[in-house]
Amino acid sequence: MSDVLSVNIGSSSLKFALYTVSGDAHVDRAHASGLIEGLEPGGNPTLKLSTQDGSTREPIPVAAAQRGIDAALAQLRRAVDTLLAGRQLVAVAHRVVHGGIHYCEPVRVDETVLEDLARLNPLAPLHQPHNLAGIRACMAAFPDTPQIACFDTAFHSTVPEIEKHFALPAAFFDEGVRRYGFHGLSYAFIAGRLARLTPAASGRLLMAHLGNGASLCAAVGSKSVATTMGFSALDGLMMGSRSGSVDPGVLMYLMDKGWSSQRISTLLYKESGLLGVSGISADMRTLRQSDSPAAAFAIDLFTYRIRREAGALVAVMGGVDAIAFTGGIGEHDPALRSSVCDGLGYLGVRLDPQANAAATSDARVSIHAPDSSVEVWVLPTDEGRLAAESVVALLGVVSELIEGPANLFL
Repeated sequence: MSDVLSVNIGSSSLKFALYTVSGDAHVDRAHASGLIEGLEPGGNPTLKLSTQDGSTREPIPVAAAQRGIDAALAQLRRAVDTLLAGRQLVAVAHRVVHGGIHYCEPVRVDETVLEDLARLNPLAPLHQPHNLAGIRACMAAFPDTPQIACFDTAFHSTVPEIEKHFALPAAFFDEGVRRYGFHGLSYAFIAGRLARLTPAASGRLLMAHLGNGASLCAAVGSKSVATTMGFSALDGLMMGSRSGSVDPGVLMYLMDKGWSSQRISTLLYKESGLLGVSGISADMRTLRQSDSPAAAFAIDLFTYRIRREAGALVAVMGGVDAIAFTGGIGEHDPALRSSVCDGLGYLGVRLDPQANAAATSDARVSIHAPDSSVEVWVLPTDEGRLAAESVVALLGVVSELIEGPANLFL
């Protein structure tokens, strides 16, 4: 028996989960998980840990000359050592947003890999620098444990060549200006799990990862063929505080007004989306509770953009056999699911209202009506577990594990 620690490190927080790998290479659901918050400069880090015995929350002491991330990982290391209960920690799996052109599978991290990935920081400025800083901190906290990077872009490496291109001169494509796609760990997990539940998922599958970050993915045969995010994690759907797709002419207009690239970046990443349109919050739950017309309009626009982009992806696939909702909003907002599916009624999508209303737990449930031409499912995603499974495949933790690279994301 051995364990894999999966981590997702951002600018001010660190999510983690500890997974046990059994002798037949099966990765169980996390037996411990948690969140470290307050990692921003000047913050007060706290560790929240959840196990089968309950939850605890405790402050993390930070010495005068110590970074918050280093103090946090030292405390996490102590917690992990206790939780292992004699099992071996075989790897730390890291969610890394961008793998660029070359990293299409999980990879063991060394200095060369870190240098390569740092060149992609401008493509995912809210995520990539913090992902890489977290890996370096984990290297110090777990010096004898392999650090494995698992990429959100990797699942989309299967899209057709035509899907990768913008209508720009070819030289830009050659230097890496192309569509990559994101949320790949989530989509890989959902596609693999849903294929075990219904044959429809192995046909034409539309997946909706809806949360503070939001995107759609079209998959055929459990492989990505198109997705709404592109060169950056700004493209496509409206999100919590991100704009989604914007006419490039708007950006040239702002530049002509004297806006700097940094000011435009802040607008598009942090001041737009649900937050910018509503003027209230980036949190869908807060907007649902508001009686403000602006909150209602923000929800309507969010829903409209999903339906609009869904139509495009269905056209790419030539139809749709199954739809899967995941992510914080996708899993927990029945009204949003109903509005989206009502707008796709022309495809033969019909929901069971009772099943949809009840699908707010962590169960994998179907919510389509008996007469629906398209299956509709709600599945909780588990990017950490997918990363742990990918690590097991990469390192060959047990000899019977893998027959070929196609198993990496199933």
